[in-house]
Parts: sequence; structure tokens; C-alpha cells
Amino acid sequence: MTLKTSTIKIPEKIKEQLIKKQYGIVGNHSAVQICSWSKKALKNEGVCYKEIFYDIDCHRCAQMTPAVVWCQNNCIYCWRPMEFMKALEMDPDEVDDPDLIIEETIKVRWQLLSGIKASPKINMKKYEEARIPNHWAISLSGEPTIYPKLDELIKKLKERPEVKSVFLVTNGQRPDVLKKLAEKDALPVQLYISVSAPNKDVFKKVVRPVYKDGWERLNKSLELLRELKVRRVFRLTIIKGWNDADEYFPQYAELVRKSQSDFVEIKAYMFLGYSTHRLRYSNMPTHEEIKEYAKKLLQYLPEYKYENEAPRSRIVLLKNKNSIYPDKIDYSWKNKEAVNN
Repeated sequence: MTLKTSTIKIPEKIKEQLIKKQYGIVGNHSAVQICSWSKKALKNEGVCYKEIFYDIDCHRCAQMTPAVVWCQNNCIYCWRPMEFMKALEMDPDEVDDPDLIIEETIKVRWQLLSGIKASPKINMKKYEEARIPNHWAISLSGEPTIYPKLDELIKKLKERPEVKSVFLVTNGQRPDVLKKLAEKDALPVQLYISVSAPNKDVFKKVVRPVYKDGWERLNKSLELLRELKVRRVFRLTIIKGWNDADEYFPQYAELVRKSQSDFVEIKAYMFLGYSTHRLRYSNMPTHEEIKEYAKKLLQYLPEYKYENEAPRSRIVLLKNKNSIYPDKIDYSWKNKEAVNN
């Protein structure tokens, strides 16, 4: 099979810097990285909050992106190389095919894992299992909804027999893409919308959107979320001193209620990567503070409950009492789709 390649490419200087940061470059505009939790899982030193909350296999996770240096926001708390980001509109005729991205992601990810094998702490059974990822987190860097063949990418991933779950994390700036995913029957297994501001003024200061109507776009995506038949997550990132004032929590509650999300993840900004050039260590909440923020939010959301927490990741999980979804992902969706097809 001949796979079409992209005319859109990561600039060489930026590519070199990404490689130094242990990104694996995939094709011309995609990337994969082995997160610290995957490495810990391979050494039996703990697992990420996604395994704790949702039962994904941390050591078999492919954290990747089809648009590594393209985003419409310039969030001050982003640990990714936001300074490299460009708000590019990708032409469908100028991008790598989904098949190329998938196959190259698996190959490059395994190359990144090969150096870990030398550690005496490695669980070899897990290491061999990790060769083929069964969970795909489309969230690494950039904004995945910029990639115009995202619907094809997700459908192809879900069709692979070994894939148990696909997560998509978006900034909500392209509600039209979310609508397209639903229309094309290409929704992920779990869909996240990232939120870090309670109102338009804070949004401009924290998110620094490229689009003049960025706040309106986000709200449109949240409204659309309530209609989608998929596991829905409202991800709220708290930056101490920036977006954690008491008067903001009723406003956050209204945004959550607008989305009718099944889950709400309240997570701490982490003083990591490139964000350390923009913020201070004191802007990172402790886990105890995150728990207090969660309790504040619940005061305005009686339809939600405190569900779980991951102290090492500084994340609390709230759950909609009316959600039809269990916390742990029901992998029988694979069998149901096979029957329907």
C-alpha cells in the first residue's frame, strides 16, 4: 500500500528541539512520547490516574498527536513547547494519511521504549506487552482537531483488534470538528474538553486564544458535548493565583452543567517543561488544595459526586450521578461495534 505523505512539515530547528525533549517524530507533522507514568508502570512503580480512574493499561499507552506544533491557543500553563506553536489550517490534501501515522507511531514508540529495557527494574512481561499499544491518547501536544483526517484516524484505531480505548483531548476551539466526528461515527471512546477559565476575561489572560471568538467557540463545544453519545470528560486545570478565586467556582459549575459531562477531572497545574519559563512553582496547587477546590465546585453541582482521586498526579475525579457510564471502561464496546458492522 502506498501512503500519501504530507507537504506540511515540522521546521527542522523545532524538530531538533523536540527530539532533545524525547519526542519521537512521526511522519511530517505528528509525534509520540513515552510519559513518565508509562516508564514507572514498566518498573512496577505505579500507574497514571487514567489507569486508576478508567482502567486503561498505562504501560500500553500511546500518547501521541497528529499536529505536534500547531494549536489555536497559547496557554500560559502548557508544559508543551507552546512557543513553537502555529495556528495552521491543514489542507486534507497536504497531510500524512492516518495509516502512515498509526504504523509509524507504533514503530517510533517501540524505538523509544527499547532503551528502557536495560533497567534491571523492568517487568519483562509488561515490556513485551508494551510493544503493541492498546490505548491511544490523542493529546500529546498541539491541537488534534487541526488535523483534517482526525475522523479517519480515530475510526482506523478503533477498528484495530488490539485497541481497547481511544481518548481525545481537545481545547474546544473547533466545535465543527466534534460535530463531524459524531456525524462520521468516529467519536473516540472518551472525549475530553480542556477548560482553565471561568469567564471570558480570565480566558483571555490564561488561554491567550488566537481566535477572537475563542471563548464563544469553547462554549459552543461544551453545549455540543451534552448531545454526544460518548464518555465525556470536563477537564479543569487549576493554576494557583490565576484561576482559583472563590467567585469563579459558581461560574465553573455553570460550564460543567452546560456540558452535562459524565466526569469532571480537577487537576493541578504542574510546574513542568516550558511552563516553568512563564509561571512559578508557587502556582502549582498541592493535592490537598485540589481536593478543596473539588469540594467548592461540588457546592454548586449537587448532581455530581466526589468519585476518586490520584494524589501523586494531583487530580480529583467527580462523576455525574445520572451518567450511564461506569468509571472503568466497558471494553465490550468492541464486540458491539463488530456486530453492528
